[in-house]
Amino acid sequence: MSVTGKLSGYASAATSAGRSAGATTLKSGTALVEAVERLVDAAVSRVLLTDDRVTSAADGRLRLSAKQGTEELADKVQRVVVLATPFVRVAARGAKFTRLPWAMIASTSFSVGVAVRTGVREIQVLSSLVAFRIEQATGAPADPQLVEKIAVDLYLHPRRKLDLADDRLRLVRLTRKWLLLGAFGRTTSKRADKALEAAEKLDGGELATRWDALLLSRRPD
Repeated sequence: MSVTGKLSGYASAATSAGRSAGATTLKSGTALVEAVERLVDAAVSRVLLTDDRVTSAADGRLRLSAKQGTEELADKVQRVVVLATPFVRVAARGAKFTRLPWAMIASTSFSVGVAVRTGVREIQVLSSLVAFRIEQATGAPADPQLVEKIAVDLYLHPRRKLDLADDRLRLVRLTRKWLLLGAFGRTTSKRADKALEAAEKLDGGELATRWDALLLSRRPD
């Protein structure tokens, strides 16, 4: 085979391998986000199935300081950790091309697990306060989808105005945040505190009214 032919063969093989790796990464990333979605859904559902509610930001901070576990969600947390760990390790191997201090990572699986367990507990406490604000204003059970959307949005951006028309959960951003927190060994305590303060100021009645109007507008004629 000529040199040109060999180079062409190498190029084709490299292209095929790249496409295969890209497809695998895409599938893995999709599976990870879906696992986070199932975890968040289950976490919020468990909160709403009880009558116990967080009634203020101070109450929320107290509950978070108690360091309660999320044992009932252990299988879903573990699923997220298993899917997330390879992504963090790949990023760590590429650290020499960046300025990120990936060498600080001591134990990928452990640190990611801590970030996910802490994060999902924060969302549970936040969801409980959101539900309390809505239920106190309306006298009726809060819509689980509304509670989950508000909780995740506040968790990611405590100071941003809530846009109920954009009903997509920020699951990709949430997944990325937990991965980065796990990689750096950082916490979200300050952000969670700001989110609780924002939730305490919510007008539950106004949010429920807007949500109901939005759902009505989307019903087929």
